[in-house]
Amino acid sequence: MEYNEALQKVREYGQEHVLEYFSQLSEDEQKSLLQQIEQTDFSVLAKAAEGDKELKRGVITPIPAMKLSEIEEKKAEFTEEGLKLLRAGKVGAVLLAGGMGTRLGSDDPKGMYNIGLTKDVFIFERLIRNLLDVVEQIGCYIHLFVMTSEKNHEKTVAFLKEKKFFGYDENYVTFFMQDMAPASDYTGKVYMETKALMSASPNGNGGWFSSMKRGGVLDIVHKAGIAYLNIFAVDNVLQRIAEPCFVGATALNGCAVGAKVIKKAAPDEKVGVMCLEDGRPSIVEYYELTTELMEAKDASGEPAYNYGVILNYLFRVKDLEEIVSKEMPLHIVEKKIPYLNEAGETVKPEKPNGYKYESLVLDMIHMLDSCLVFEVVREKEFAPIKNPTGVDSVESARALLQKNGVVL
Repeated sequence: MEYNEALQKVREYGQEHVLEYFSQLSEDEQKSLLQQIEQTDFSVLAKAAEGDKELKRGVITPIPAMKLSEIEEKKAEFTEEGLKLLRAGKVGAVLLAGGMGTRLGSDDPKGMYNIGLTKDVFIFERLIRNLLDVVEQIGCYIHLFVMTSEKNHEKTVAFLKEKKFFGYDENYVTFFMQDMAPASDYTGKVYMETKALMSASPNGNGGWFSSMKRGGVLDIVHKAGIAYLNIFAVDNVLQRIAEPCFVGATALNGCAVGAKVIKKAAPDEKVGVMCLEDGRPSIVEYYELTTELMEAKDASGEPAYNYGVILNYLFRVKDLEEIVSKEMPLHIVEKKIPYLNEAGETVKPEKPNGYKYESLVLDMIHMLDSCLVFEVVREKEFAPIKNPTGVDSVESARALLQKNGVVL
């Protein structure tokens, strides 16, 4: 993008201040800023006028879950179908790895965090090891797509190459970067992080498929004949990926998406729960669960909203391609955003000073017409690492890994 084109674009959205220091920048900095302007969707900033109020929800009702007992009865049938699809190359895996290890006290990408006790054991290593279990079972590799972010891409790629992908065939690994969304003040004016860089953040976990499309990665999906994509988060070191029984169950039930869930440890556990919203599959976040919903019972007397999501979903590609062109709901989140003041100095605010804009995977699910809610054994598939100590921490994940026979 040339300067005049960039100027025209920022003027259209009332963001001319982005180019205020352009003449002071080096040639490389100018190129970088022009590229960022070209890639930025400024239209989201109009949403600032709405504030960070939660989007209005529809009528919430329970959704049936396929429980462990039913899965066990049909395990052989589901597994056979899953193995057939996997061996035919119909399933790909998508690792959502755009985050940093900041909450763990690390400046590196979260997947690089070392959870070992007597030896090096990295989060990335455990996830790839889990995927290799299936590779060994089916006798062929699964395409692994790794979504990074602007903030961690180079370190992530360099680390995995240095570690030789922990034994995974690099010919089946494709990196792509998550689209970034601009961060703004309360009036919708984008903040400048430096004179040469707009403040931006990843556009939420609902942006993974549009980022694949924008990055040209769908060409690989189409060429390989991949019909299902299993997306999974970087922080759950016990989760099973592209697991044959789950794949087969989702396919045989003809569902647009399958969602792995766990039985909640307590009614107020901080996990989103599967539900129906206006008759379509959806997720209620833990902070949206009213006392009435927490206390609701199903026909058998069990809690009606008892199955928490673990961010492990199997999407049917043809359905994703139908919804990717549609406008997704935008969630506005109030945050502390470092910015450049009028004197050209960087300020790190002590309290929230603006908005970040995100789309969420729960909205993708709600745009689809069918979802298989698939229960998994909590102690075998749920060990999230969100904090250094306490609940959902490095400590708790280590204990669960050791309980499952993993040497740390």
